[in-house]
Amino acid sequence: MDIDLSVLKLMESEREIPFDELVVIIEQAILVAYEKHTGQADHRGMRENPDAPRARVEIDKKTGHVVVYIPIVNEEGEKTGEEVDSPEDFGRIAAHAAKQVINQRLRDIGDDRILGEYRGKDGDIVSGIIAQGPNPRMIHVNLGEVEAILPPEEQVPGEVYEHGARIRVYVTKVDKGLKGPSITVSRTHPGLVRKLFAMEVPEIHRGLVDITSIAREAGHRTKI
Repeated sequence: MDIDLSVLKLMESEREIPFDELVVIIEQAILVAYEKHTGQADHRGMRENPDAPRARVEIDKKTGHVVVYIPIVNEEGEKTGEEVDSPEDFGRIAAHAAKQVINQRLRDIGDDRILGEYRGKDGDIVSGIIAQGPNPRMIHVNLGEVEAILPPEEQVPGEVYEHGARIRVYVTKVDKGLKGPSITVSRTHPGLVRKLFAMEVPEIHRGLVDITSIAREAGHRTKI
């Protein structure tokens, strides 16, 4: 089988992912797919002796041609050479493995960019649209490229969160979850009041007036 190197070159120029790095990642993915396809990944001897000779995958960086080399071993289990293996129907499996790796790398880049952007907004106010989530107790706020979570403990008692309504929230936590960026926001944090006042009162924004303390009972009263 062959890999379309033009796709890798495009990713290198547009997403700044080194070509050689992509080749190595794809080679590793195809090797894992090969070992699963041929049953080598579950071979007991491989688990007991991780240093045993393994197959390897090589992608020609000029043509994109993919070759799987398997070790030739003697009776003592020592590697004496290599031969090419081309299992039936493996081309389709290898192509699928390569596609998965490329897609995952693109997702990782997107996630890292969003995380970098919102880590700088930790402790800031952001504006979004209330969206429908699978758990009605967890309010989702659409910030554009990512949805933030407004958990029950960060919601104001008695406040109604209507689907499609615009809302200002305070960013309390930015992290990388299992499914990508995870952003937690609040409507009860004292910092929300401080930031809102700074946005509305020029003297506070310019530092002429300083808020020294805030006591808040969200949904009831706030003392500044």
